[in-house]
Amino acid sequence: MSHHSQHPGRVPFSYPLALSALLLFFFAISMTAGRYDISMDDMWKIFSGTINATPLPPELTSSKMVLVWIRLPRCLMAILVGMGLSVSGAVYQALFRNPLVSPDILGVSAGCTLGAALGIILPGESVSLVQFLSFICGLIAVSMTLGIARLIAIRPVVVMILAGMVVLSFFNALLMILKYFSDPYDELPGIVFWIMGSLTRVTWTNLATAGPVVVMGIFIIMLFRFRLNILSMGDTRASSLGMNPLLFRIILIILTSVMVSVMVATCGQISWIALIIPHMARTLVGPRHESMLPVTALLGALFMLAADGAARAMTTAELPVGIITALTGAPVFGFLLYKNRGSGWL
Repeated sequence: MSHHSQHPGRVPFSYPLALSALLLFFFAISMTAGRYDISMDDMWKIFSGTINATPLPPELTSSKMVLVWIRLPRCLMAILVGMGLSVSGAVYQALFRNPLVSPDILGVSAGCTLGAALGIILPGESVSLVQFLSFICGLIAVSMTLGIARLIAIRPVVVMILAGMVVLSFFNALLMILKYFSDPYDELPGIVFWIMGSLTRVTWTNLATAGPVVVMGIFIIMLFRFRLNILSMGDTRASSLGMNPLLFRIILIILTSVMVSVMVATCGQISWIALIIPHMARTLVGPRHESMLPVTALLGALFMLAADGAARAMTTAELPVGIITALTGAPVFGFLLYKNRGSGWL
């Protein structure tokens, strides 16, 4: 028996290491990218000065403000959102045994966006209200999708996706109504900007509220990695192996929906990551979740950091990061579909 067949989950250990190193490198570059120019050298001085508590030269004070209060929370958020969205996407694809599923398809994102728009329009607009409504509407959207699918229940996965499309269209229609009635000068730009997804408004406070939820979510999903393998074999097999597939599916859907809605509530709708990153990970290390999920998380973080850096550096006015992820995501997905056309996962 060959070494590989004994430890199928342990072979691609080099990937997480290489990706982590790459992530650190991108993080350093991303911290210096943007309209306010900060060199690597200055960044090093600022951080080592802060750690050793040595006074900074006066010309670096504003650079330190930008780094500590704007760039650092933003880059950390990009890593979290990239990880959270891509891991959620991988979970959805395992649960529905379909590589074309992502949280967008079950209406989570549409629900979150509608909630956020409501929060922007309602009097006494506050960030926490926007996030709360976004979160609640995201969960409502998923429950509606699951409810419709339970009612019809012929071919569960197909019905689930179709039900998701029904809910998605419904919530998008409600969003259009809100846009139509919102104040064109004050509220509408906020809603449109929200839909495009951006990390401009990320603060340490956002990071403190969203961060723990996403980290805990990813941690729990990582603990369930092996169960995901069983679930992706189908309910009959899972039940025969002593698992309660329905319970697990509901727990995981609620968990990922909570994660996605917290992320959408913080930085708006960011598309494609949840769909393509799990594919890239599968193409690299194969379908076993033990090795695939860590690679998915790291790839997602890398992709999001790079996209956010590009959004800041490409033009003088900052582009919403959702535009970058959609521009790169669509062609990458097309390429992956073509590349894996004979592999049987479609």
